[in-house]
Parts: sequence; C-alpha cells; structure tokens
Amino acid sequence: MANSSKTNTPKHVGIIMDGNGRWAIKNSLKISEGHKKGVSIVKDIVEESVKQDLSSLTIYAFSTENWKRPKTEVTAIKKLVIDAINDQVPELKEQRVRLKFFGHTDDFGKKVIDKIAYAEEETRIKKSKLDLNVALGYGGKQDIVDITRKITSSVMAKQIKLEDINEKVLHDASSVPVEDIDLLIRTGGDKRLSNFLLYQIAYAEIMFIEKYWPDFNRKDFLKCIDNFKNIKRRFGKRKWILCLQDLLHPSY
Repeated sequence: MANSSKTNTPKHVGIIMDGNGRWAIKNSLKISEGHKKGVSIVKDIVEESVKQDLSSLTIYAFSTENWKRPKTEVTAIKKLVIDAINDQVPELKEQRVRLKFFGHTDDFGKKVIDKIAYAEEETRIKKSKLDLNVALGYGGKQDIVDITRKITSSVMAKQIKLEDINEKVLHDASSVPVEDIDLLIRTGGDKRLSNFLLYQIAYAEIMFIEKYWPDFNRKDFLKCIDNFKNIKRRFGKRKWILCLQDLLHPSY
C-alpha cells in the first residue's frame, strides 16, 4: 500500500512503456495483442495517478525510431490509437483527465490526426485532476533540433536577442507540453532512455523495472511512488549537516 504522506510525492511521472512485443511473443500471441494489453494497463495507471494526486502523467507511446518496425505493426498501432481514444475519452472526461498529444503526429495520417483533435477538444478541462500527455511520433533529439531551428529563426528575424535565450525560451519553443519530470519509470528490463524527453528528465529519479509493460500493475506503480518518497532530492545542493561535518572534520 502506498504511503499516504504527501511529503516528496512526485507530481509528474513519465513512463517508457517497454515490452509489449516481447510479452506477446512470450505468451505465443500476435504482437498487436501485446499492444492491446498495454493499453489496458495505461487505463489502470491513469486511474491510480488520479488517486495519488499526480499533476501529470506522460507516456511514451510511439517514438520516431518506431517507424522502423514492420508496416503491419505500425498499421495496427495506428488503429489501436483510434480505438483507444474512442473507448477511453468518455471515461477520461468523467475522471477529469485532460488528454494531450505531442510529437510529429502529422506523420500518422488524417484519421489519427482528426481523432487526436477530437480527444484533445473533448477533454479540454480548465481544472483537470490530471494531465495525461501522450508522446506519439516523438524523439528527444528531434525535439532539440526543432527547438534550435525555431529559436534560430526568431534570432535571425530579430524577434529575440541572442543574450535573451534562457530555459524559459527553450521551453516555450518546444512542442512538448510538459514541465520537468520528477520520476521516470521504464519497464521491460532495459536500462536506457531511448530518446525520451532528454531535456525534461534532467533531474528525474529513474527506476528500471524488469517486468514487461503488460505485466506492470497498480502495485508496481505504487511501489515506485513509495520508493521515490524515500529519496532525498538535493538538486546539486549539499545538506547542511554534511557541510557541518566537513567544517568539523576537514579532509586536509
């Protein structure tokens, strides 16, 4: 059971949902069945995120690298996006969850683009309980390239001065509608970031889970949150007690 304390509770959690295909192969199923099962897990984690009073949940649904996968799998994923929106938007509205998509979504074709627009409009809630951000056709490196091009164009057009470029300017130039991530969870056993929100995870606590995403459940999610609560986050600062120890017991 999750600790009820609000101390050090993450407000923004990001998830790299890895392992759908390997789960399907392990269970002698089609790859598309693994993705379907993965969508049902998202539904559970969204519900739990609302209960845990998270502000934002950002999930990695489809990366720029995923276009290299077999055409049949990509087509199945496109259909799954449409089906998931049709199935879950009414429930998201009821839970007061606002849905946002980001990435190069234009690459997914008109049907998906129209469905995304519908989902975002239907869940456009002023006082949402949770922002559910879905990375679709997204890559962290490409996002940085896009930001660079946008800011460079602004400088060349004399809309902004070079010396005025700061973190806020970079954030505003990004197509990513999220703030910094507190906790990043990756399932599937691999220990890498896979080009996910490279700028926004600068100070994120990262937890790698051996389970494939379709096997991930609420208890696993709550365990990650509890583990986060026990982490002393210093953001580069040193606690005063350590400074005092250095003063009393210098190493020189």
